[in-house]
Amino acid sequence: MKKLLSNNQYFYLVIILIIAATLRFYGLNWDQNQHLHPDERMITMVSLNIRLPQDKYEWQNIMTPQSVLNPKFFAYGNFPIYLLKISGSLLGQIDHKLSTYDGINLLGRIWSVIFDIGIIIILFLLGKKLFSEIIGIFSAFFYTISVLAIQLAHFYAVDTPLTFFILLTLYQSIRFYERPTKLRAVFVGFLFGLSLSIKTSALLLVSSIGIALAVPHIWFPHLPLFMKKLLMNGLIIIAISIITFVIFEPFALIDFSSFWSQTQEQRRMTYDPFTFPYTLQYVGKIPYIYEIKNIFLWGEGPILATLSFISIFYFTYLALKKYRQPVWAKELILVIFFWVYFFVVGNFSIGFMRYMLPIYPIFCLAAAVLFYAVFKRLPIILYSLFIILSLIWPLSFINIYSQPNTRVLATDWINKNIPLGSTIATEHWDDGLPLGTQDNYKVLELPMYEPDAPAKWDKINQILQETEYIIIASNRLYTPLQKLTNCSKLPPGRCYTQTAQYYKKLFDGSLGFKKIAEFSIYPKIPFLNIEIEDQNADESFTVYDHPKVLIFKKS
Repeated sequence: MKKLLSNNQYFYLVIILIIAATLRFYGLNWDQNQHLHPDERMITMVSLNIRLPQDKYEWQNIMTPQSVLNPKFFAYGNFPIYLLKISGSLLGQIDHKLSTYDGINLLGRIWSVIFDIGIIIILFLLGKKLFSEIIGIFSAFFYTISVLAIQLAHFYAVDTPLTFFILLTLYQSIRFYERPTKLRAVFVGFLFGLSLSIKTSALLLVSSIGIALAVPHIWFPHLPLFMKKLLMNGLIIIAISIITFVIFEPFALIDFSSFWSQTQEQRRMTYDPFTFPYTLQYVGKIPYIYEIKNIFLWGEGPILATLSFISIFYFTYLALKKYRQPVWAKELILVIFFWVYFFVVGNFSIGFMRYMLPIYPIFCLAAAVLFYAVFKRLPIILYSLFIILSLIWPLSFINIYSQPNTRVLATDWINKNIPLGSTIATEHWDDGLPLGTQDNYKVLELPMYEPDAPAKWDKINQILQETEYIIIASNRLYTPLQKLTNCSKLPPGRCYTQTAQYYKKLFDGSLGFKKIAEFSIYPKIPFLNIEIEDQNADESFTVYDHPKVLIFKKS
């Protein structure tokens, strides 16, 4: 097996990349141009608002907060926004649609696929550098079939490019550790600064960069020379990081007040799930356990996740076992980042599945190391069997892209079955249905996130009297709100006992409305056609590309 893979390593890598591209490009326009991912939608709108100055006044203000180049949006870094704007403007010269609202988002998704395939290539190179070609092949394959990676490559959000540049920074840090030259220090600083211009959580890379800097040799014979090199290279990395960050996110300084306020708002969200309505789902989240559960059930699937969980401890053991050896810090650079990132981000009060994507490549590398160590002497038929079994999860997942999005299906049904001019009630903080044709109906909005106060229920009861239909576009509201009923443990205004009763009555029919239509798509095991119910997954795993849509009619 070893000889077979080593002699044909690039052939197998190409096969893996073809599989990766197929899984990621399949159903890329999963929302049929309806812009159903809110983060992607926001990035798209912000990028389209950026333009070059067109008159003398705008040129004079190009380096001020009023500049037309200022995204004025700092929940994420600005590099992904500028990348989308520049590439859309250039390719728009060939196809005008790529620079418009209904085309530039698809270009962004192509960028996500490119970055994700780049992660696979870097992972192969990492495995090959630290261990062998076989480890590189298996690392690349395991990440290729990771469901969360496949799903996020279908969105243009920041998590996939962030993971790409974090992994590339780690790879360059290892190269710097092997030979700590000034040029390699420049590359580390550049990649680190670029990562920061995507998302500030990349700051956690400091731990691994510090290892690469401080441990070039465990017992350095010339301490003064070592300290001089440490100081010099450290200053280079810091300087280049700052310069790169300023180049790719200049308005973080120019419009510092906006940058700071929005960054602090995002930071507040990480320790207070009551910050935004859409983070109420995380009230009561158990740190680390929540992340592990979602990785196991959905992000990687039970087979690969079990291997990954065991392997990361084995991988950590290998890194520490090499203490006092020249190669010690190579593995430690990855191990330190993994554990620092996991313990910091896993302790957030919120737990969007995408937050854990940066450690998926290290999970996959560790899984490859243990898998080969245990099974390297087994016949190739067992390798093939494992590959077939591990493919079940990603192939089941992409079933959701084999048909139109549930909100699109629901829209078609509404347009055909609900008479024009009918009164429809939808929920706020969610995508309203029907998509694109709400002007054909009288649409009322149910303010379910508002505190359970008399004014809220006076308004809702009035809407219920007027409306003929209630349309719930996803479980975004009813799942978390039905859990927030222990008033003694909740802040004032955040107890939803009356709201929970409302949903109970709606679903059992006692509210006076009957469910007349439901639209759902689930992962489906191929050939067996067994659906996998995933509505209990983290909301962000289902709410964008395959939410359950419910339609009720007054009975």
